[in-house]
Amino acid sequence: MPKLGMEPIRRAALVDATITEIGKSGTLDVTVSQIAKRAGMSSALAHHYFGSKEQIFIAAMRHTLSLYGAGVRGALAMAQGPRGRIEAVIRAGFSTTNFRREVVAAWLNFYVLAQTNAEARALLLIYQNRMRSNLVHDLRQLVGDRAEGAAERIAGLIDGLYLREALGREIPSGEDATRQVLEALDLEIGAAQ
Repeated sequence: MPKLGMEPIRRAALVDATITEIGKSGTLDVTVSQIAKRAGMSSALAHHYFGSKEQIFIAAMRHTLSLYGAGVRGALAMAQGPRGRIEAVIRAGFSTTNFRREVVAAWLNFYVLAQTNAEARALLLIYQNRMRSNLVHDLRQLVGDRAEGAAERIAGLIDGLYLREALGREIPSGEDATRQVLEALDLEIGAAQ
């Protein structure tokens, strides 16, 4: 007889274990058995809850994106003015919740999976469109007609810094990454004046 209320707890444990295992290996070449073992359950139970390794990974990325979205919303609620709002979005992306080795590795692998998996691609497009929308909304007030291009460059820099950290050997520095993107933002704003 299954224990009532255990499913959400087990799903959450599998999601956390997935991110940890991918961060440890740096690749999606982890097995459901490895993920389940880290979560303290059988691979059969992991398959029962998610179906496949790709589905477990997509659930892990949904969770990661939920945490990121909550961080952005919280930061935006406290931000003042268009530059402050853009800075809030940038800082949220490089917070200690979002910019740590295992999450960075998960993002890198998410981009790879999105090339061949329609559900992952759709989820990635949602993230990219929200990022672009958040940036463009406030950049319009700062750089006018250049907002779309500036948003693309800033979003590209954010993605590039994640990629660089995924390939690096040091502990990711959210402060350094934030500083670099804010410097690029200031260049964009300065070019418009």
